[in-house]
Amino acid sequence: MLTTLPTTLGRQPWGVIVPLTALVCFGAAVLYSAAGGHWMPWSALHVVRYLVFLIMAMVIARFSRDFVKMMALPIYVMLVLLLMAVEALGFVGGGSQRWLNLGFMTLQPSELMKPGIVIILARFYDMLPPGATREFRSLLVPGFLIGLPTGLVLMQPDLGTSLAIVFGAVVVMFLAGLPLIWFIGAGVAGAIAVPILFFVALHDYQRQRVFTFLDPESDPLGTGYHITQSKIAIGSGGMFGKGFGNGTQSHLNYLPEPHTDFVFATMAEEWGMMGGLFVLFVFGLLLRYGLRVARDAPGRFSRLMAAGLTATIFFYAAVNLMMVMGLAPVVGIPLPFMSHGGSSMMTIMICVGLIMAVDRWGKRDMRGSFEDS
Repeated sequence: MLTTLPTTLGRQPWGVIVPLTALVCFGAAVLYSAAGGHWMPWSALHVVRYLVFLIMAMVIARFSRDFVKMMALPIYVMLVLLLMAVEALGFVGGGSQRWLNLGFMTLQPSELMKPGIVIILARFYDMLPPGATREFRSLLVPGFLIGLPTGLVLMQPDLGTSLAIVFGAVVVMFLAGLPLIWFIGAGVAGAIAVPILFFVALHDYQRQRVFTFLDPESDPLGTGYHITQSKIAIGSGGMFGKGFGNGTQSHLNYLPEPHTDFVFATMAEEWGMMGGLFVLFVFGLLLRYGLRVARDAPGRFSRLMAAGLTATIFFYAAVNLMMVMGLAPVVGIPLPFMSHGGSSMMTIMICVGLIMAVDRWGKRDMRGSFEDS
């Protein structure tokens, strides 16, 4: 046992775990400052959650390929049932009904559906013969698998999470080899449907977010307040920032949600462009690792799952950063490893743990091939 433990620890991808841990500690410092120099209620919980979910990720990394394949459908069904439970039993927060109160924590099942949809689609296309991806059944079944949870999430309503679910799913479908003309056709159909859905399907506040994104200065003290204050905070940080604990936008309550959706703006005001480059550098390391694992993954299921999970992490980071800089509408997506929030942290660490598992599968198969030769 004593000899096995150091071997297990030595095989962890420390080149990714160490930078991620540094980013989480950096995020904890930002949350400490946003709370006015207090560890509670955000900073201490942020670090504790990361450590717990890091252990969880390391456990997930030990799962076998056959076990993950076997659990793909049960996990998907369980998550759909949890989304239905949200509609029946979930409590309302911030105008949306997204959470289940489990007593020891509040769970947002829609967050867990982001890796869940990737796993079930990777399993489906792994079972499908490669030549069958040009048949219509390769689109019908995934369409149902995507449409059911996406519809339930839209009912909450949560446009940002539903877009994240669809994004990860589309990446898996594209890499599975579906005909390009289908994606082009879907894009054309989407472009035609967007104006109709904008006025029919979206809620008033969601339509207002789009108008605010297009012209935030039209109502700087009303609907454009969030993004205007975010850009002021980021711009005022300059190259090296105002200094730790010296941010005025967050400390004087000008910046909304400084610990969740707009945590990057809180960071940029105090740490400047150099802090932002550090955040981008760590995300670059993580995404590079995920893409390398997907490229070298053994088998179709492993490749599709690793690529889809990496795309999901990319969507989190890219949309949040674009959102706080005014390059995308505000859709309520947190910044991984920095924003306060248990469900989002758990989701991202599940993605990391599964990517680590695929990495282990590939190395194990490579060792087996080397020993056989």
